[in-house]
Order: sequence, then C-alpha cells, then structure tokens
Amino acid sequence: MTNNERAAVLSQALPYIKAFRGKTVVVKYGGAAMINESLRAEVASDLALMSCVGIRAVLVHGGGPEIDAMLRRLGKEPKFVNGLRFTDDETMEVVQMVLAGKVNKDLVGLLGKAGCPAVGLCGVDGGLITARRHSKGEDLGLVGEIEAVNPDLLEAALKGGFLPVVATVAAGAEGEGAAHKAYNINADTAAAAIAVALKAEKLVLLTDVPGILRDVSDAGTLVRELPRSGVGAMIQEGVVTKGMIPKVECCAKAVGEGVGSAHIIDGRVPHSLLVELFTDAGIGTMIV
Repeated sequence: MTNNERAAVLSQALPYIKAFRGKTVVVKYGGAAMINESLRAEVASDLALMSCVGIRAVLVHGGGPEIDAMLRRLGKEPKFVNGLRFTDDETMEVVQMVLAGKVNKDLVGLLGKAGCPAVGLCGVDGGLITARRHSKGEDLGLVGEIEAVNPDLLEAALKGGFLPVVATVAAGAEGEGAAHKAYNINADTAAAAIAVALKAEKLVLLTDVPGILRDVSDAGTLVRELPRSGVGAMIQEGVVTKGMIPKVECCAKAVGEGVGSAHIIDGRVPHSLLVELFTDAGIGTMIV
C-alpha cells in the first residue's frame, strides 16, 4: 500500500469517527471469530481502537463451543431441542461457570493486552438482565426470555472509561420460584435488548456468514442494506432461513425500538468491525 492509499483510508474513516464519537455501539461476539486465536486478537484490537476514538463500545458474548467442551469433559453430552440448547440444572452450572468465568475473563484479559481497559459482567450483576423461563414451544429447561435490562451498571462502567464485557447469564425475575435462579440467554437476543436499553447507535452481530445472501452459495448476492419492513418478506421468500431467522428478527426488533441500525457481518474476516464502521462500502448487511 502506498502512502497515498494509506492517507485515503484514513481520510475515508474520519467522517465516521466524527459521527460515532460519543455514541454507543453494542457488539455481539461469537462463532469462528471467537475460537480462532488470531481473529480474537484482531477483534480486541478493533474494539480498543473504537474506544480510543471515543466510541462507547459494549461487548456481549456467547460461548457455545466452550460450554460443549466442558460438558463433555464432565461426562455429560450436550442436548439440543430444535437447534437450541436444553439447559438442565447441571448444564446451567456449567454455562454460568464457563461464560461468566473463563470465557468472560479471557476476553477481559485480551482487551487489556490490546490497551483497552475492560470489566467483565454477566446479567446477574447489578440486576443487569432479568429473565423468565422460556415458555414458547418445546421445554428448554433453564433457558430464559428477557423480561428487563437495567443499563445503570453498563453506564457506570462506560463513564468510568471501561469497556463492559457481558456474559449472557440472567437473574430470575421476581416470582420465578427462586430469586437466585439463573437463566441461559441467547446472546443475539441479549445484545439486541442491551442495545435498546442503552439507546445505541448501532448493534453489530459478528457471525460466520457474510450477511444476508439471496443465494447462500454466492457471496456476490449479499444484501447490503435492508429496511426493517422488508425482513418478513425475506423470511417468507426463504432468503432468510434456519439460524439466520432469529438473528435477523432481533436486529429488526432492535431497530424498531430505537437502535439506529443493526449490522450482520462476517467475523471470520480480519478487522471486519472496522471495515463495517469506518468505510463507505462496509462489509455485511445493514438493517435500517
């Protein structure tokens, strides 16, 4: 890259840096980008840069592969119902241990090494996320539906100069039978709810696909921008299917409840966060 090309990249980023300075961006992190060590380091670097230029970044993470691995180490085979994790009492203990413990603190440490002060939290801390037992369709055990998000703790961390890293374990809502009961929460859903509560400018889901593709076998059919009103038609036409449906629906819901825009991008691409936020072309699908 020549000096002129480098200057052009920086010049293109400047208007976006000005526009997003002081704004909140919630990033959901999972999939291949979370497993690959080099990609993990690059995501941490991207978040550190975002914080350095004044963006209020919040990282919400899952950790499905790590949970599966720990369950198997303990001699327990993971169980899924229609693609969703069945969470009994023993599995919930592992979920809480792995997500709020190991995965969360590993990410906090990685961000610290990248020069970004971070603080690890889960939904139980400060009543951040309260939930009730999932009641739709098949019994999923201790899988929760979010009842409320209290953003006060996140706001305090952000004002203190820390990047909050949130593990998606929620506290049981009042009347759930045991006040201390914890629930396993879908990370996409939790990120969307947090983005709404913080009145975020953007919600970004790092996934294992380029975005919404009209033809899943052709990356050239990427839908770069989609109005919220068009999501239903995409699902009915079969363009959005299987695991992409809840991702797209939670993005649409977040935008409908005040988030500026939602983005589904490929976390397998190095520095995909920076490309999506700070370039004209972007890299994934934006729901507006």
